[in-house]
Amino acid sequence: MAANKPKKANKPGWRHYNLTTSGPVDDYLYSMLPKRDEVLVEMEQYASKHDIPIVGPAVARVLQQLALTIDADTVFELGSAIGYSTIWWAQAVGEKGHVIYTDGDSKNAERARGYFARAGVSNRITLHTGDALEVLSEQKQQFDIIFNDVDKEDYPRVLRLVAPRLRKGGLFITDNVLWSGRVAEKNPKTAQTKAILEFNRQLYSSADFFTTILPIRDGLAVALKR
Repeated sequence: MAANKPKKANKPGWRHYNLTTSGPVDDYLYSMLPKRDEVLVEMEQYASKHDIPIVGPAVARVLQQLALTIDADTVFELGSAIGYSTIWWAQAVGEKGHVIYTDGDSKNAERARGYFARAGVSNRITLHTGDALEVLSEQKQQFDIIFNDVDKEDYPRVLRLVAPRLRKGGLFITDNVLWSGRVAEKNPKTAQTKAILEFNRQLYSSADFFTTILPIRDGLAVALKR
């Protein structure tokens, strides 16, 4: 989920957290994005209007590209909100692939269900409403990709669950790992920031993963399962 930070004027919701590029460069990067389909554009507008956290199109393209790069068939998503990134995953895995959606808000799930139907990807997605970590802990299979976007205090707990449920060569991807720059504070104050710092430290030091943080939007950690 996106960081809680005041919106900048005339910027869509997913662009509140740019950390690495100046305004004109940021505008250029977004201007280069190909046109999205009608459902995705509608979701972007709804998310911005209602302050719903989504990854936005620049990060979503990275997610989809990573899925295509490893020829992913199965994706487990922790924290799916209205299903914006879920659709990008579903498009990447194709008709024979499978994506698991999780969110604690039944209204989000119901809205997501409608978007999935309109996007033509419902048959590739299983929806779970409730505790995403609990759903993950119940999984017996190994996934090609696990995407982490839950409450930040839970990030260290997620890391403990992931390795046994991700195949060798699979990807563990986590959003918001730069947390609007708060990870660089000398004396972090919030439990969220402290949890992200601990998560990043553990992820980089883990023998199970080869990790890089991509400084796009609010920071995207990409960890390859060894």
